[in-house]
Amino acid sequence: MSALLSIENMSHYFGGLKAVSNFNFEVPEGVIYGLIGPNGSGKTTTFNLITGIYRPTEGKILFDGREITGYRPYRIVHRGVARTFQNLRIFGNLSVLDNIRIARHFNFKAGLFGSLLRTPGALKEEKKIREESMQLLEVMHLQNRALEDAKNLPYGELRRLEIARALATKPRLLLLDEPAAGMNPKEVSDLMDLIRRIRDEFNVTVFLIEHHMKVVMGICERIKVLDFGETIAEGLPEAVGKNPKVLEAYLGKRGA
Repeated sequence: MSALLSIENMSHYFGGLKAVSNFNFEVPEGVIYGLIGPNGSGKTTTFNLITGIYRPTEGKILFDGREITGYRPYRIVHRGVARTFQNLRIFGNLSVLDNIRIARHFNFKAGLFGSLLRTPGALKEEKKIREESMQLLEVMHLQNRALEDAKNLPYGELRRLEIARALATKPRLLLLDEPAAGMNPKEVSDLMDLIRRIRDEFNVTVFLIEHHMKVVMGICERIKVLDFGETIAEGLPEAVGKNPKVLEAYLGKRGA
């Protein structure tokens, strides 16, 4: 499999603190890839670097063979990379449907004037956006919530809404930052099924950060482990789960 995302010798500093150190990484197209590590190990910083929130101090990032290092976030979305956040970023006072429609308008072709003048082309595109948005809500089992204010949804449904909104930009690479955080066991199992379905039905590569080991070991085909900004293990889930460095990072040294 060819690499959809490649990171070469990437490091990032916050003042004198090295948050990510000499990070090298490839995410093959079509896989579900996991990035794990203790709190403060540099996982979310890595996502922020990939999606343009931060610019790497050193190294470069390539997506589909083209360098995107230092691109603004909107340009990276245009290239085909979307993400969710550890802390939900939903438009609570808008309807569930409008949260999706806003994301779909990212690729709106009729333009501002077409929208304001309600041209036939703009109206046709608006109809298509609404239909596609409703289809996404059906995938997430949120179609019956379409007209409700997003702030009224329970936590698990808000998580699914944020994933749907990311998918609305039609990405090739979907980054999920702790999608199972705060979910109950039933919601976690449903989420695992959903992520597999997203990969298969939307033909999207999934790269996720997750602390919930049931999720990581249950759906990830490869895993990379960070500790203090450095890679300590990488490979198949079975091998990573038995790696002494990984066990030490999570459980502490024996006898400590």
